[in-house]
Amino acid sequence: MKFCVLGSGSRGNSIYVESGATAILIDGGFSGKEIASRLARIGRDIDCLKAIFVTHEHHDHISGVGVVSRRCRLPVYANEGTYRGAGKTLTKLFQQAEFETGEPIDFDGLQVRSFAISHDTADPVGFVIEDDKARLGICTDTGIPTRLISRRLSNCDGLVVEFNHDPEMLKNGPYPQSLKQRVKSSEGHLSNSDGAGLLNSVIHDSLHHIVLAHLSETNNLPEIAYKEAEKVVRERLELSVLAISEQQRPTQLFEL
Repeated sequence: MKFCVLGSGSRGNSIYVESGATAILIDGGFSGKEIASRLARIGRDIDCLKAIFVTHEHHDHISGVGVVSRRCRLPVYANEGTYRGAGKTLTKLFQQAEFETGEPIDFDGLQVRSFAISHDTADPVGFVIEDDKARLGICTDTGIPTRLISRRLSNCDGLVVEFNHDPEMLKNGPYPQSLKQRVKSSEGHLSNSDGAGLLNSVIHDSLHHIVLAHLSETNNLPEIAYKEAEKVVRERLELSVLAISEQQRPTQLFEL
């Protein structure tokens, strides 16, 4: 299995996952043109995609889903709450495929299983994606690291985990107070320390890659997020397993 965070942050989110001849997107929060461009930068063609799986209905996760679905004739998998919350943005699709949160989906050699997270949307989810050799866990856009999340992310070979904000930068930053309260609420986003706590609950000696995701461009710095994760990782794993996703460009294509 290979994966790449095509981009992550408040202006767009999308993750590419492939196994054998199967390639999917988790979310599509960039324009279709931008998704195609970012795939090309890692040596992949947008026409290789087989499906899109959606975590929740916020614009930075679904803005390009419709156009990519229509252009590439892809099914779009989301739960009923996400479809309802997205309104018109997810109505004109090549194929609408609905799942129940927690239901395992067997798709072309992959098993994709959603799990509930805590965010201010109708029914937000993370995903665990498995083939016959590897397991990838994806969890961003959650305000609290629950026991369920820890259970689902345990025994993964690769992780994409939210390290959204530094509490002091958020407190002293330019956001209005109402937005600050939203970000740090139980339905907002994980701080660096919360992300590190989640990582600490699931870390094991066989993790190959950990990607820190959804870093705020206003309320975080990559070096601050990295230091928090490093505290957890350095006693168990080589620090080379750690990587940080960016808003402007894709990560490398990681192999599990």
